[in-house]
Amino acid sequence: MTDPVLCEIRDRVAVLTLNRPEKLNALNYALIDRLLVTLDKIETDGAVGAVILTGAGERAFSAGADIHEFSLSVAEGADAALRDFVMRGQRLTAKLEAFRKPVIAAVNGIAFGGGCEITEAVPLAIASDRAIFAKPEIKLAMPPTFGGTQRLPRLAGRKRALELLLTGETFSATRAAELGLVNRVVPYAELMPAAFDLARRILVHSPLAVASILTAVTRGINLSIAEGLLVEAEQFARMAPTADLREGLGAWVEGRKPGYDGSWTHITRPAEARQTSRRLDRAAG
Repeated sequence: MTDPVLCEIRDRVAVLTLNRPEKLNALNYALIDRLLVTLDKIETDGAVGAVILTGAGERAFSAGADIHEFSLSVAEGADAALRDFVMRGQRLTAKLEAFRKPVIAAVNGIAFGGGCEITEAVPLAIASDRAIFAKPEIKLAMPPTFGGTQRLPRLAGRKRALELLLTGETFSATRAAELGLVNRVVPYAELMPAAFDLARRILVHSPLAVASILTAVTRGINLSIAEGLLVEAEQFARMAPTADLREGLGAWVEGRKPGYDGSWTHITRPAEARQTSRRLDRAAG
């Protein structure tokens, strides 16, 4: 049986490929479940610092949900459809949104429905100039179900999102960039190199700081500024006693490249803390 999600790790980057090209990488239940399991493993794998998510073949990132499979759940009733389809898809997009390592969608082609919702959920996305997007659920007499009614308005604004949601019309990669759905658009041949370049530019930094920033933004974006600032302060407080923060400060004042430990090892012994402080004072003074 063909694996619906391929995983290859290169230079601390896990490349996950949605692997149903004959179905335009439609999101059936087996693919979603496999992707969730793979993400769980990657999130705790110290050898992986970033993820690139793309689609197999040249035509599609993902054409969305597997309608034939979904329709069978609908035929069983609302409870079955909510359990099998809606909750499964929402778990996936919530996982991608809250992932503590950067996930970069490399949108190589069609990104309709659930494929577009994955792009909305991930923190970073690069699209090829062949990519095309749509929110076509209304053509099936239903709303989006993997978070599209919630994330797209937050990204694009209420009125622009509603036009796309209520018409189901396709839009280009350039338009997706204008709406804030993707970071930028590159020629098709440059898509994966661009995604790897972005991953490498992130990986030079402390993985703990990367995780803290991702968490602060994801948790804080829908809060008031006052509540968001508390989230930001909480994330700093977690970083404050770590070896990575001391290393970052020391490298900066000493004019050298940092070498991060990347673990939540805290400097808690007073003698060690005093030694670090003295080293920083000498370098600064």
